[in-house]
Amino acid sequence: MPSPLRGRDFRLLFTARVLSLTGDAAVPAALTLAVLRATGSTSALALVLGCAMVPRLLLLPVGGVLADRLNARTVAVATDLAGCAAQLFAALELLGGHPRLWHLAAAQVVGGAASAFQTPTISPMITGTVDAAGLHKANALIGTANGATRLAGPALAGTLVLTAGPGWTFLLDSASFAASAALLALTRVRRAAAATPAPDGGSGRRLLRDLAEGWHEVRSRDWYWTSLIAHAAWNGASAVLLTLGPAIAIERLGGEGTWVAIVQIGAVGLVAGALLAGRIRPRRPVLVANLGLAAFAIPLALLAAAAPAPLIIVSYGVALTGLGVLNPTWETVVQLTVPRRSLARVTSYDWLLSLGAAPLGYALAPWAASAWGTSVPLMVSAVLVGGSCLATAAVPGVRALTMPEAPAAL
Repeated sequence: MPSPLRGRDFRLLFTARVLSLTGDAAVPAALTLAVLRATGSTSALALVLGCAMVPRLLLLPVGGVLADRLNARTVAVATDLAGCAAQLFAALELLGGHPRLWHLAAAQVVGGAASAFQTPTISPMITGTVDAAGLHKANALIGTANGATRLAGPALAGTLVLTAGPGWTFLLDSASFAASAALLALTRVRRAAAATPAPDGGSGRRLLRDLAEGWHEVRSRDWYWTSLIAHAAWNGASAVLLTLGPAIAIERLGGEGTWVAIVQIGAVGLVAGALLAGRIRPRRPVLVANLGLAAFAIPLALLAAAAPAPLIIVSYGVALTGLGVLNPTWETVVQLTVPRRSLARVTSYDWLLSLGAAPLGYALAPWAASAWGTSVPLMVSAVLVGGSCLATAAVPGVRALTMPEAPAAL
């Protein structure tokens, strides 16, 4: 099958995504160091991180409505420009030498809101630039880029922070948003036919109706909403591991180098999984992908038992390979099954549940560890993620769903 990169429009979209993902992967480390340098307070860091997460969660469904009702490319360009402005403002604050906490927090509010409107546009833009036969390979390419930027982004951020200061990382991210907006403006994206709005009610009622229609598309597919529960459990468990894992690695497994190795091998596994997904087409795609996702229970259980570091490192790489396979496989099935006029809203609910579970894991893990020790929340997370992913095999829609050959009707 010819590569989707041979098509001009997907090539522009793919390049825009690589630039945006690289900048976004570099910023978290730089933001953490910038806030800690400026305030020395972990509470201040939590405040700034929350300022990005809260508007993103609150506005994701609204972003899905806009991406379905308007041109997804237009929404993506506008949000890239908003992200560019927010990160440029933060960069100038940091480069000025006297950053104010509330200025950095305000920039993160704008960036989080922009992300909420931008995220649901990705799937409609892929289906609008690639034919049905090329969707799986296109999603695998995007997944590979995502994993690769997780490897390169933190390393790039570390180099810039240590040599020039964190402000330059934000400047890089701002430039990546600007370049992405320029490339997307040149991209031709086929639009799905929007549903004809009912003549009543005003904008508020129309928004609620659109949200309800998107939710109906979710709950009418048992394979979709049950998988979302499993995926949310995975994200919550991942947050528990990322919260408690560093301390366990430093105290019991040989030091900081062990944790760095765990994180890096995970990124390698994510890339490997995405590459593998581009070469296989399982007959029962959601079933196979969810079963692979259950492998995340293994590193959680091994960390709880303080198993030897090599076992944990290898198991985490295998688990993230499962995630790398799932992401493009899941995206392809959704794109070929959900009507394109509702695609952005449906994917926004997916992101909402997945992203919403992570803060819960971050919040509960330290509390549970202080009450019962680190082994308890890790083992509970292992049972939850393994059980929920394996349980999807009992869902009739998951077992019966085969990879569609043609996209759903507009």
